[in-house]
Amino acid sequence: MNKKGFIFDLDGVIVDTAKYHFLAWQQLAKGLDINFTEEENEQLKGVSRVRSLEKILAWGNKTISQDLFNELMSKKNEEYLSYIAEMDESEILPDVPRVLNTLKAQNQPISLGSASKNARIILDRVHLKSSFDAIVDGNDVTKAKPDPEVFLIAAKEINIKPEDCIVFEDSVAGVTAANAANMISIGIGSKDVLGHATYVFNDFTEISDDFIKSLIEN
Repeated sequence: MNKKGFIFDLDGVIVDTAKYHFLAWQQLAKGLDINFTEEENEQLKGVSRVRSLEKILAWGNKTISQDLFNELMSKKNEEYLSYIAEMDESEILPDVPRVLNTLKAQNQPISLGSASKNARIILDRVHLKSSFDAIVDGNDVTKAKPDPEVFLIAAKEINIKPEDCIVFEDSVAGVTAANAANMISIGIGSKDVLGHATYVFNDFTEISDDFIKSLIEN
């Protein structure tokens, strides 16, 4: 049987933690007297915590000291962690377990490639950690998406060549990173936003087992 590598982003692909990021960033922005909207939050998908705070400060035309910057990053993470501490299996997005189980049944290696530094905690909370043969997150990389580093490491961890990997992503930066790594990119979300992906589906309910098998065989 063919061996392909299947790499999943976490936020917005396996679970929807974007809402928790939004609440935590909104609270932080409010303290700085910056108006932070859901539309702006969309632009932070797949973006590192440092870069996210830089963008929020730029939107609010604010300059702060490095010490305060570091303090705010920690504060935002604590706020976010307080939300994800309450997560459970009900927060797994529809049909994700089915797709993971289909891949497992076909003996396909599965890796996580996420910018989140809390990926392992989240996977523990939703009881999916054992589904992954390798986990690569924000603690393992030095370059954020759209740099392909996270996906290249994820491929290496499961011993599959980049060109034989398939990436599931919900962000523009993530799809760009997958394409740069010479991988098949599958956008989860709107075609208007993720049109540069190889394939785009609204969610995993639209991804059939036959489609997964065709990815393995081709």
